[in-house]
Amino acid sequence: MSELNLEEPLEPTDIEIPSNLPVLPLKETVIFPQSVSPLAIGQERSVRLVDDVLEGERMLALVTVKNPGAEEPGWDDVYEIGTAAIVHKMIRVPDGTLRILVQGVARIGLRGRIQDDPYLVGEFEVLEDEVEETPELEALTRSVQTEFGRLISLVPYLPSELELAAANVDDPGALSHLVASTLRLKTAEKQALLEQRDVSERLRDVLRILKRELEVVELGTKIQSQVQSELEKGQREYFLRQQLKAIQEELGEGDEQQAELAELRERVEEKNLPEDIRKAVDRELSRLEKLPPASAEYGVIRTYVDWILTLPWTETTEDKLDLGRAREILDEDHYDLEKVKERILEYLAVSKLKNDLSGPILCFVGPPGVGKTSLGQSVARTLGRKFMRLSVGGVRDEAEIRGHRRTYIGAMPGTIIRALRDAESKNPVLLIDEIDKMGADFRGDPASAMLEVLDPEQNSHFRDHYLDLPFDLSKVLFICTANQLETVPSPLLDRMDVIQLSGYTEDEKLGIARKYLVPKQLEAHGLSAEQVTISENTLRVITREYTREAGVRNLERRIADLLRKAAREIAEGKTEKVAIDTRKARAWLGPRRFPADPKKRTANPGVATGLAYTPVGGDVLFIEATAYPGKGRLTITGQLGEVMRESAQAALSWVRSHTRELGVPENWFAEHDVHVHVPSGAVPKDGPSAGVTIATAIVSLVRGEPVAEDVGMTGEITLTGQVLPIGGVREKVLAAQRYGLKRVVLPRENEPDLQELPAAARKELEFVLADSIEDVFAVALGAPVRSRPQAAPVSERQAAASV
Repeated sequence: MSELNLEEPLEPTDIEIPSNLPVLPLKETVIFPQSVSPLAIGQERSVRLVDDVLEGERMLALVTVKNPGAEEPGWDDVYEIGTAAIVHKMIRVPDGTLRILVQGVARIGLRGRIQDDPYLVGEFEVLEDEVEETPELEALTRSVQTEFGRLISLVPYLPSELELAAANVDDPGALSHLVASTLRLKTAEKQALLEQRDVSERLRDVLRILKRELEVVELGTKIQSQVQSELEKGQREYFLRQQLKAIQEELGEGDEQQAELAELRERVEEKNLPEDIRKAVDRELSRLEKLPPASAEYGVIRTYVDWILTLPWTETTEDKLDLGRAREILDEDHYDLEKVKERILEYLAVSKLKNDLSGPILCFVGPPGVGKTSLGQSVARTLGRKFMRLSVGGVRDEAEIRGHRRTYIGAMPGTIIRALRDAESKNPVLLIDEIDKMGADFRGDPASAMLEVLDPEQNSHFRDHYLDLPFDLSKVLFICTANQLETVPSPLLDRMDVIQLSGYTEDEKLGIARKYLVPKQLEAHGLSAEQVTISENTLRVITREYTREAGVRNLERRIADLLRKAAREIAEGKTEKVAIDTRKARAWLGPRRFPADPKKRTANPGVATGLAYTPVGGDVLFIEATAYPGKGRLTITGQLGEVMRESAQAALSWVRSHTRELGVPENWFAEHDVHVHVPSGAVPKDGPSAGVTIATAIVSLVRGEPVAEDVGMTGEITLTGQVLPIGGVREKVLAAQRYGLKRVVLPRENEPDLQELPAAARKELEFVLADSIEDVFAVALGAPVRSRPQAAPVSERQAAASV
């Protein structure tokens, strides 16, 4: 590499610029007057031009190329205004190219084209600055110096010495050239500044450019500061986490915690969680990562996340809505109950057409042991769903249903969420058992919490207190069971479709025993049907003499008693087969527990047989009346409710107002006190349906005539002697059948209820429909009280026809 040193740079004022100058085209470069710049010369003609210039006056014209893509720029490819410059230094590089140092002298403009080859030569004239000394020019100068100083302090590529140099420049034009030559501007922008001869306008343009560059630089500095802050924060957290990790490893906690967190993260990824639930889990996991395992909050969050991950947020089972198969399963699992089965099949048929099982909540209401819970199991088996049973009997705490807040020690979700976790499906059949036995105290009312659970319009966003996240219960098929509806709150009852299950007749019990109970107990005792046989007469004796219930639970227990004794004989080797007949059954079960008929109880005057409805089915009440000298007072005993006491008072009032028709002396009640008693005094009793029975007992007492032993009666009495309708007809009639009664007196307005009675009951019993109390006396006492048309007994044929 060879270097040619020339004399020191001269002041522009000392140089005389010739009119004809060789032209050196510059690509993407603009040289300003009073500026020194290095240039790289590569083209052959440009190298020749520099060589010729160095041999002469060292002056040349520097003009910028309009189109940087031009290989050998001509006159049409360059701007007409450029800068006259002097070459101060040249370095020849071994590859044939040159490096020169040029100093701009003055702005020049092209006047004529002299030469094109071997390089461009033109005629130029010097273009002087247009300067007018004004305060505005002074202000612009100072503003440019100030802004340029600010920019130098922010931009790393501008040396700090430039600020001092700019401050020492007195010439406004020179200041503008200094600033423009040091900034990184686009070529067109620099060319525009070079062509601007008005110094004031040029300073304004430079000031505008400086403002723009300052905004960009300040924004970049702000962004860089933010990035640096985030990096520092990230690095700080990284170092802290590394320190924490080292501490945990020293304590033997780090590996275990990391493994646990990794396991949770993996379970979250595998679990198909809804988006809002996933956000909640991620938030809790982020908190968990920042807590030490020894923290109390760590265990709370860990348990909470585990609960969320064990719940079936999206898991379901496929329904099998085959009505034929459903009918087979219901018939296979339950004997009779035709009305209930039809209602369930209707529900499933509607669900099949809608392709949706959401709808009213089914509620099976009936006495214990009639198959309410097993019906729920059959529905689940019919649909192919998971079955879960939830007993709410005796629940008094509202948190048992909705869960506890996580702030409590030992908090956990409510029974609904726990049942769904155990089912591992969001659409199981959930049987809520004994819903009529929920209570309420200072801890809240669980029945109110059930309102949202059992409302198809609300339970799609059920929110448990522990989870505090919405869970969709709309896919769950809820089935409730209850023994009575009186204790179920009205708003809750309004959300359910009630299906009544009545007690079984004797024939139905025998069918259930043969088909279900005996095979079940044989299997439970390790016996086979060949080893032990039970005759039908034996089952009938057990039903009549050792059980008296609406359901079949006690019947099953007595069958189990017999099979245990049979199993012992076979196990001891006394026999290989046992045939249990009536004699052996009575010997093994002992004395009969219930009388076969009520003849003994009604042998004396003043005793009448009433029919009652209880939560465990129908029952028979023997209402007794007696009198003793007194002043006409009425005494009522037997733990009776207020309504039943009022019925007794109404019955006595009617009898006292009709003493003449009854053939009783008018002063009889003035001289006697009457005592009405209902045995089984330890059992609370209430209701208006014993009115006619109390009146019959009092009339039987005052007339000294016993009531017919085969008659049972029910009905509410008014002060005018009318017999009003009552409820529970089926249960009461079945109770009469169990006790061996032959005739049943019912209010005439209950005649439509005869349709619900089993055929066996209609065949065995004779029904009397009464409009007034006189109709009851005609049947119970055998003689009319008044000379008025009496209600004739309804024979089995007539009753069947009315049905």
